[in-house]
Parts: sequence; C-alpha cells; structure tokens
Amino acid sequence: MKQEKRSYARVALEIPVSCEHLAGPPIAGTAMDLGLGGIFIECGEQLPFGTAVMIIARMPHTKTDLRLPGIVRWTKAHGFGVQFALLGARETNAILTAMK
Repeated sequence: MKQEKRSYARVALEIPVSCEHLAGPPIAGTAMDLGLGGIFIECGEQLPFGTAVMIIARMPHTKTDLRLPGIVRWTKAHGFGVQFALLGARETNAILTAMK
C-alpha cells in the first residue's frame, strides 16, 4: 500500500482553470483535486518541474476568479501538480470552502 506524503488533505473536484506561465500562452485545463498545499491540473500540455505558474480558477461558492501562485512539482502524461506559494486569506478561505 502506497503511503500518502502530502501534508494537507485533498478533495476531488472538476473546475476549469487557466495556468499562466512566462514561457508561453496560458494553458487551459481542469483542476481534478485540490488541497491547501496544491492542485492537480489535467490537460494535454506539460510544464517542466520548477516552472512558476499562476493558476486562475473560480472555486465553487465564489463569484470572482482567484489567482493562485505556485510552482510545478510533478508531471504526468495527462497533467501536472502544482504546489501553492503563499496564499492570502481570501484564497485560503475559498479553498477551504471548496473542500467541505
């Protein structure tokens, strides 16, 4: 049995996101799981490990888009995982609400 290494719990969800990065145009994808520590984005494109990104997403129960800074920490054939950088109170509250 594989042991979970994450510091924060995750929840499954499906919300459209846009991933901005300096190396090219934004990447459209779908957030498939979410936690206070990060997000997995399913999409057909890859970003290299260590790429700084800004995830643009509208969480359930919010009226405006959130801007979630992070860094790519792993990739798969169908997407990549992002570890969040420092989040503000508004972003943290929206993530916690979405996780309920």
